[in-house]
Formats: sequence, structure tokens, C-alpha cells
Amino acid sequence: MKKKTIKLNPLQRRTLALFQVLASSQESSVTNPETGEVTISYLPEPHGDHVHIGKFVVSGQDASGFANEAVWRALDRKGLIISNFPIQATLTKEGLAFETRLRDQFEHSDH
Repeated sequence: MKKKTIKLNPLQRRTLALFQVLASSQESSVTNPETGEVTISYLPEPHGDHVHIGKFVVSGQDASGFANEAVWRALDRKGLIISNFPIQATLTKEGLAFETRLRDQFEHSDH
């Protein structure tokens, strides 16, 4: 049986990619050793026209999914996160493994 392909719109894809970056940092997330899921407990706030996410600086527009409940609901419905909007998101194993192909597009922060 063929596994169903999960389709994401551009904002959902960017938001998931940023969640994955946050999930890779112990400063912003906690891993559940029993399930492998990662809960993001800190969501950075944009300042000016950008936001710092780990070692990256991202435009505020690219990070707008953090404040969009519909994006969180869609990612939850597709099994990629467990949403507790707007406080925290837990990335499932599927969400952690999902290939967004966007990580290389983020700019490294110089401050």
C-alpha cells in the first residue's frame, strides 16, 4: 500500500521548517525520550521586519505562521504537530522527519 503524500501550502511549509529549527535547539525545545516528539516551548517574537530563530534570521513575513492559528490547525490535522496554539507546538516524529527543502534558504544571523 502506497503511503499518502502530505501536501503543504507555502506558509505551512515555512512554518514547519521553522518549527524544525526551533526543535533542534535545547534552548527552545524539550524532547520526550519515550515518544521522540519535541515540544517547542519558546516561540521568538519578531522585532522590526525580522525574527531570530536559532542561528538564522528570518523575515517577519516568513515567520507569520507562528501567529496564524489556521496554519497550526492544518499542521495538526496532517499529523505533523500537536497544537497548543499559541503557547506551544509539539512536533511528531512525522513532523520532525518531513522534508521541507527550505532549511538551506534561511540566512545565518550576524548578531
